[in-house]
Amino acid sequence: MISTVKELAAEALFVSCLQPSEDPSRAAVEEAITSMILRHGSDGCAAGVATEFGDHPDSAVRRMRWVQAALAECLTLRTPVMH
Repeated sequence: MISTVKELAAEALFVSCLQPSEDPSRAAVEEAITSMILRHGSDGCAAGVATEFGDHPDSAVRRMRWVQAALAECLTLRTPVMH
């Protein structure tokens, strides 16, 4: 289930208007993910990703790399430190 949630978050962030050049905060990333899921649903987010990979594969790959890095940073910031 966790991987499915991560995948949905990645798809939602991918179809959002956020750009890597904006260096968005964790809050902005989370807001964009929530907004896109509410607006497009899981199927709509997945369809948007598929369309971009079909129409613009080179830029889609670069964007997905940024998405994965942004999500990893968000998850790292949320992981509690255990002593």
